[in-house]
Amino acid sequence: MSEGLRERHKRRTRQRIADVATGLFLERGFDRVTVAEVAAAAEVSVNTVYNYFPAKEDLVLPPDQASPRRIADIVRERPPGRSAAQAVLDRLREEVARRDRSLGLTEGFGPFFAMMRAAPTLVARLEELGHRMNDELAAVLAEETGTAPEDPLPRVVAAQISGYHSLIFGEIGRRVTAGERPDAIAEAVTELLDAIEEMLGAPMLGYAVREERPCSE
Repeated sequence: MSEGLRERHKRRTRQRIADVATGLFLERGFDRVTVAEVAAAAEVSVNTVYNYFPAKEDLVLPPDQASPRRIADIVRERPPGRSAAQAVLDRLREEVARRDRSLGLTEGFGPFFAMMRAAPTLVARLEELGHRMNDELAAVLAEETGTAPEDPLPRVVAAQISGYHSLIFGEIGRRVTAGERPDAIAEAVTELLDAIEEMLGAPMLGYAVREERPCSE
């Protein structure tokens, strides 16, 4: 019970710091707020902020939510009979359908997105995240297909999948910035996903299909 209470306290402290930081960043801009100011507003020490968020950028893009393993994990978790590309398309469709917060399909995301795009260090973090996602995915594809290290095919496929994943997020960001409502954005993005799937050929949609598990006797 005691350990559970400690963990609950840590989660609440972490969330309070993140919420306070977000409010300050939206009000004044990411670059105009210091970690010391976040700590003071959250009524914790600067060291406490860094214990939960090792870098200032983590207050906006925490590694557990903005993970470089996102696409690779989707591919790892795909069911039998699904290819790598189809698994990512399926997940994006599911997230769009439920207006997932991770896509920014929530009311009020526009100012938050604008704040991120106005901060060079956050833009750089997002670009780095995209590169790392691609590298993680390429490694998983090479491992699953047993491809030789010098074979470029896993990297080519990973670049294609990462590309349309980025295209979806970019489209959402563009429409959010334009002030469109989540439902309208979701409808437009679903049409974009349809177009992507229609244009992907058999080589992509048939690459790295997970084998069906044999039935147990």
